[in-house]
Amino acid sequence: MEALKPLVFKKGGKQRLGKGFSIDELKKVGLKPKQALKLGLPIDPRRKTVHEENVEKLKKLLETKQQEKVQKKLKPKEKPEQKADQKKEKGKTKRGKKKNKT
Repeated sequence: MEALKPLVFKKGGKQRLGKGFSIDELKKVGLKPKQALKLGLPIDPRRKTVHEENVEKLKKLLETKQQEKVQKKLKPKEKPEQKADQKKEKGKTKRGKKKNKT
């Protein structure tokens, strides 16, 4: 996954990529800073501005993450079939040791 960087504005009105999202931008989307870090989003606590472009980026990212989560839940887990060589032998434990007969 490529790193998601916010847009910030220079004094001349030019845009550039910033270090991280502001805490207020995260709050607008409904994320706490720790949750954002778990998702791999960069945070810049020094920034105080809220840009709508960044908020839209975050909303789209959250929607895609939720869709991925739903798709993972819908897929049934497939159990790998045991090969003939891996089948358990009688009288042995999982580690291949002999069982103590009592």
